Amino acid sequence: MRARTPDFEGMVETHGAKVAYEVYGTSGPTVVFPPISTFVTSRAWKGQIPFLARHRRLVVIDAIGNGRSERSLVPEAYTDQARVDTTFAVMDEAGVETAALVGICSSAWVALLCAAQRPERVLGVAAISPMAPYFPQGPAEAPGYIETSYPRTPEGLAGYFEFFFDEMLPEPHSSKPREDAIGWGAETTAEIVALAESVPSVVHSRAETEAMLEKIGCPVLVVAGENDRCQTIERTRTVTDVLGAESVEVIGGGHLVQAREPVAVNLAVASFLDRVLPVPRPARTVVRPAVAGPRVLYLSSPIGLGHARRDVSIARALRAARPEVQVDWLAQPPLTQWLQERGEAVHAASHLLASETAHIDAECGEHALNAFQAIRRMDEILLANFMLFNEIVERERYDLWVGDEAWDLDYFLHENPELKQAPYAWLTDFVGWLPTPEGGASEAELTADYNADMLEQIARLPWLRDRSIFVGSPDDIVPDAFGPGLPGIREWTTAHYEFSGYVADPPSAADRAQFGFGPEPVCVVAVGGSGVGASLLRRAVEAHEELAARVPGLHTVLVTGPRIDPASIPAPSGVEVRGYVPDLDRMLTACDVALVQGGLGTTMELAAAGTPFVYVPLRSHFEQNRHVRHRLERYRAGRCVTWEEATPGHLADQLSAAMRSKRRPRPVETDGAQRAAALLADLF
Repeated sequence: MRARTPDFEGMVETHGAKVAYEVYGTSGPTVVFPPISTFVTSRAWKGQIPFLARHRRLVVIDAIGNGRSERSLVPEAYTDQARVDTTFAVMDEAGVETAALVGICSSAWVALLCAAQRPERVLGVAAISPMAPYFPQGPAEAPGYIETSYPRTPEGLAGYFEFFFDEMLPEPHSSKPREDAIGWGAETTAEIVALAESVPSVVHSRAETEAMLEKIGCPVLVVAGENDRCQTIERTRTVTDVLGAESVEVIGGGHLVQAREPVAVNLAVASFLDRVLPVPRPARTVVRPAVAGPRVLYLSSPIGLGHARRDVSIARALRAARPEVQVDWLAQPPLTQWLQERGEAVHAASHLLASETAHIDAECGEHALNAFQAIRRMDEILLANFMLFNEIVERERYDLWVGDEAWDLDYFLHENPELKQAPYAWLTDFVGWLPTPEGGASEAELTADYNADMLEQIARLPWLRDRSIFVGSPDDIVPDAFGPGLPGIREWTTAHYEFSGYVADPPSAADRAQFGFGPEPVCVVAVGGSGVGASLLRRAVEAHEELAARVPGLHTVLVTGPRIDPASIPAPSGVEVRGYVPDLDRMLTACDVALVQGGLGTTMELAAAGTPFVYVPLRSHFEQNRHVRHRLERYRAGRCVTWEEATPGHLADQLSAAMRSKRRPRPVETDGAQRAAALLADLF
């Protein structure tokens, strides 16, 4: 799922082919991204668009031969001059008289050509890893570098792209941008790639390249990776010298720095655009009440409501100990409504966050969610949200940042530690990505790589997290290893985390009448705050009749949560469907038995209340099937039923057995919020 979708999609015909473009924003100074190449689409800018489009209008163009543009077989359509003409044709079609241009590699070269040929229309150029013919060559231009082993044929093209993007991404832990790039390459054909490589350059010597660059009078920013194997650092330094340009060199960076070091590139480009394409901002005065005490910016994972429940408990415990503390929440639906209902302050910029929950909903199957792959594919959303966070903390002073499984904040802050301005605390209830059996060797390799990346970040920057808090106890940690040759998860976590114990409000006597329950036995079926639970709700409807035969007078209540339409779930006799229930945790203490997914928040609330329950972990969800199940088994809480086992008859058997069982869970800690709050208060 995209972090931001275009406001307009258009087509324009040039050089006998239809060219696709997208427009983000409807007014204001414009930034144009010329077409890149036949095997890289404009999606290569996915890390830049959401951030830059918040303040400017963007026009992004797909090259002929890829993306939504036409697959032309006319050689002239692939020349440098054709891409220059295409850029201006799209600007004309979009009503853009003047613009700043941003390009990478060959599209940076196109942007420079545009500035040389039509200087009145180009206000500035941000050239990332720019190509410049006949300037010092890199290995990618050496004779026989790729051609011999990977011919431009349908059979050879896949190997060509795999080899090429391995070279373009020499940084370790680059599997996701590599996977993206290979996928974009697959959108074109071997014939088109061969055709595009056969056309001559617009210049024929180093002298002609220098002469072209010397025509450029607008400001230019050159961004280069130190280890670029395509456009070498020597080449980009030569371009910088000839142009008298500003330059930013990414230490250790490869060719695709906009993908591998997106925060640094975004900030460099934004700073450049602020000078060459300033955005009018009306003068305003912000009046804030005097705040005597510390200010906390709290980020709580929006995937389900379990994080919010424990985080509000921690925030309340923090304010109980330090009444002067002010907590602002950077949150997104469904958390925002839940937080506001409890009197919490939601930051005004929260509505600008890209939706993580919508992405998770889009990733779901029938009672299935590969949580690791879903978060991995959420990369552009996480980046967009980190960029928003960074803008907020640049404008406003906070004395503490708290991130409860705020993957965006933790990852990009470790990648850009110079952006840290306040003490930072990280909370989580699991450590370690684990492969699923159905993911095979490929997923095992990926999870190990992601774990290794995290371990290296912590080893490199042990000071960056001022607190690492595990919401639980050491025995709650799975006994697995992070991967082959990597340390054990429990051993490493115990050495690097402090432990709060589980955060659960002390269970209180439930008022059944508050939820409309009578004396008849009640089974509550709840599926949390995401949209993945419809399959389990329907299965529970099918199981109701069989369970009612075992439990006379049974009343089943289905709670759809905030993201599933109650009208979409059938309600036969004896079954009631409710939507969003703000006090679901209390409802679960009032019922006689519950059927839920395998999320930690809901299952541990049931364990704390002593309510018998059956849980059905989502298929392919490593956390629910490994981390959560391990913890519940330690607490002797709940009965686990796999989705494959969850026939109506088996669910009825397990639910009725849970109601009859005398077994009760081990006591769940009730002081976790106070312990976590004490660990946070030390950071002020």
